[in-house]
Amino acid sequence: MSEIFATTMVPTKKELIGAWLPLQPWFAGDREPVLETVGGFRLDDPAGEVGMEFIIVTDTASPEPVTYHVPLSYRGAPLPGGESFLLGTSEHGVLGKRWIYDGEGDLVWQAQVRALLAGDVEAQHQNISHTLEPLVGVHPAAPEPGAGARHGDREIAVIRRPVAGASGASGAAAWIGSPWSAAGQAVSGAVIEFS
Repeated sequence: MSEIFATTMVPTKKELIGAWLPLQPWFAGDREPVLETVGGFRLDDPAGEVGMEFIIVTDTASPEPVTYHVPLSYRGAPLPGGESFLLGTSEHGVLGKRWIYDGEGDLVWQAQVRALLAGDVEAQHQNISHTLEPLVGVHPAAPEPGAGARHGDREIAVIRRPVAGASGASGAAAWIGSPWSAAGQAVSGAVIEFS
């Protein structure tokens, strides 16, 4: 179960995300983002080496706020071949230097997302140690006639701009939904889909 440390990170996750977001083709803002963390959850690495967090932030810099989903993986050493997914490094008050990646490019992250879909692992609370997050919804595909559901070869797509109440896109084989807060209301929607 996830261990959440009451410590500092310099720079913070929000600062790293804020610098990285405007460089992404799906960023909808026209100015430097002002981010508020509004939801998310965590997954555990069975080996205890890679931290995994699914962060949902709202950019309030524009008159019309935009919500983004940024899954991150945290590592104690660089991810081989992961340069294009690196948000940056941060000094963690307990764990020391951490390399922080867009989780989509991390094979450990991919494996645990597939394990979540398969029901082999459970979502963890974003901010409380050793606590499950029961509001994360896993919506698996119906197995094809004569075959079990296959999760290991499904393609993962991160929904970068989640929409409250939305399920996976038309044609998605399965999806994972997460809760967040929008205008003071609790909402949820798809944040990962599988094809």
